[in-house]
Amino acid sequence: MRSTFGGLEIAKRSLFTHQTALTTTGHNIANANTKGYSRQLVNMVAAKPLENIGMMRSTIPGQQGQSVEVHSVTRIRESFLDKQFYNENKSLGQWTKRLDTLEKLEAIINEPSETGMRQVLDNFWNSWQELSMAPDNLEARAIVKESSLALADAFNHAARQLSDLKRDLTDNIDVKVTEVNTLLGQVATLNQEIYRIEGFGNNANDLRDQRDNLIDQLSGVINVTVVEEEQGYTVRMGELPLVNGYEATPFTLATAQGHYAENGTGNLNNGELFGLYYSRDKLVTEYQNQLDALVTTLATNVNAEHQKGYTLKHPVTTGGDVFVFAAVDPDDPNPPSFAERLRVSASITDDVENIAASARTYNDNGVTRVVRGNNEQALALAGLRNVKYSFDGGGIEKIILNGGTFDEFLRAVVGEMGVQTQEAQRQAINQQILVEQVDSRRASVSGVSLDEEMSNMIKFQHAYNAAARALTTYDEMLDKVINGMGVVGR
Repeated sequence: MRSTFGGLEIAKRSLFTHQTALTTTGHNIANANTKGYSRQLVNMVAAKPLENIGMMRSTIPGQQGQSVEVHSVTRIRESFLDKQFYNENKSLGQWTKRLDTLEKLEAIINEPSETGMRQVLDNFWNSWQELSMAPDNLEARAIVKESSLALADAFNHAARQLSDLKRDLTDNIDVKVTEVNTLLGQVATLNQEIYRIEGFGNNANDLRDQRDNLIDQLSGVINVTVVEEEQGYTVRMGELPLVNGYEATPFTLATAQGHYAENGTGNLNNGELFGLYYSRDKLVTEYQNQLDALVTTLATNVNAEHQKGYTLKHPVTTGGDVFVFAAVDPDDPNPPSFAERLRVSASITDDVENIAASARTYNDNGVTRVVRGNNEQALALAGLRNVKYSFDGGGIEKIILNGGTFDEFLRAVVGEMGVQTQEAQRQAINQQILVEQVDSRRASVSGVSLDEEMSNMIKFQHAYNAAARALTTYDEMLDKVINGMGVVGR
């Protein structure tokens, strides 16, 4: 005999199941704009049926269905697209940082422009040319002094900006190391929480979304590989384990520095952190070296030529140094560069008569005197602008140009910077497009479509209403059985 109350149980299970589906649909709609949220799906299965009652086997055909049940609530996520996103996002992080640094370097060098370093250098050479027209004129000499001071100040300012940029990159590295360490700790904590919840047979969908969102952030800072194991995500940077189950390896500045290699062969070989290290240790350092090579070559050769001439002083005095370098504190672990220490000699700033513009002397009744109107030395100094030099820079490994003039050297530096910036822009734009493409594909799989959710809501609502109507019908039937049967004809 069939159960009298079986219909009520069937309708009740249907009500509960479709109520869960409606709740999940509402949860999806509520998180339609939540970053990293994956839409969730209620998986329904038919409840296990019952055999009809009998001593051996019922002769009634078929089984008695027992309604519907929620088998699970799962999130829609494709791990393959996640891994693609991690791979593209790390390169985007690196090139973004490199581009940002190169754009700042372009602003520091400020070339080509009418107020840049080349203009100041041209003014310096022009001042010697002007002095050659009136070598004994103190006003012309004052212009040489001021143009020398302006040139030294331009180099000092550019060098200080490069040093400031380097310190800024170091501070950013500290911030990124702290960020990585925080993210790794959060991933390990979520691993433990997800394992605990899913140990009871539930799906920790929202916590899994949070964990994946953390990995998305992490993939932009460092290169990571992620493998899901029994106790959660195992996260590595190259061959270096960072998260293993519930344990996160402390990520320190020493860890990052120890695994960085400029050629990308270290465990840290991509991401924002790699880009910051590369920008600081390669790009900025390289341009500091180029600037130092220019400054030391300029100071050495200008001084050497100036020492060949004679000042206006009597008795006859040969010229001294035009440029000198400030002393370095031997205890300073990061001493300033040559360009930052460039100064104009005090002998020239104190007395412009110490500028050597003449190359000739004469004998005046046994007394040697300077030919004050001679301009040969001033012309020789002005002519240094066209001389080709070997820019060794005091042993610097890479010099961008050897065998060129000062202007050619500066133009070569600016040209190389322009090419590097253009390449960084191209790479950053390409990576941005790739990241957006992969993220768009992820969104098409995991994202919430409001149209689809509204359609599901209507579908589940109708099913819920039908189950409620079935429950009412069963109730009316039982009311008839209980209150109406057996009283007919009384």
